[in-house]
Amino acid sequence: MAAAMELRCWGGDWGLPSVHTDSLIVLAYAKFCGANVTVSPIDWTWKTITASVPELFCGDSTVQEPAQILNFMRKQRLNADYELTARQGADTMAYIALLEEKLRPALLHTFWVDAENYANLTRPWFASRSPFPLNFLVPCRHANIALSRILLTKGEAPLHRISEMEGKIYSDAKECLNLLSYRLGAAKYFFGNSPTSLDAFVFGFLAPLEKANLPSSPLLSHLRQLENLTGFCDNILAAFFSSDRPYG
Repeated sequence: MAAAMELRCWGGDWGLPSVHTDSLIVLAYAKFCGANVTVSPIDWTWKTITASVPELFCGDSTVQEPAQILNFMRKQRLNADYELTARQGADTMAYIALLEEKLRPALLHTFWVDAENYANLTRPWFASRSPFPLNFLVPCRHANIALSRILLTKGEAPLHRISEMEGKIYSDAKECLNLLSYRLGAAKYFFGNSPTSLDAFVFGFLAPLEKANLPSSPLLSHLRQLENLTGFCDNILAAFFSSDRPYG
């Protein structure tokens, strides 16, 4: 029997077990492989300032970052990818790299850089989950990290160039969504009848975009045109999280 594990992550809202992409990836994968995981939201603690989440604790081991956590689970014989062929494993890595390169910058921009979304949704949500005086510091810190990560991913500097990059950021993200939609087709999951790590990653990236009440989002408008992707997110929520209350 696999050892009990504790996962620290940002809490849930919008009908999701977590509003945080990387936390959602791990939560979904844990469900897919039947891991015994206790979820501990970091809301209202000092951890909100560092927010090194998701963070998995198992015995004397502490693991961060989705890819590393999933690898750790596989070593515990919790493997949602065990039926994949070598070709499918290579495809999984390629699509995850595509998500990181093409879609993550647009999601970071949507939630943390877009002024309307940040002022009306992102900043109030994270501020309300952080204790005084961190409620003033946490959103600003994460916004700065998001902006830096976009610039690093896109290889652009200085900071004032971000407005010039917006068109390319969203164009790349829409292309990524189109490729995912084409690859999924009419199937329930990306490889066969059971969800794998790729399904966890895609769900983690898409579900917050689909479910958040964003005041401004051209990317969400595009996603809603790809009904197989929105249906994919809804199916995972119904199949694996319907009995769960959102954490937080």
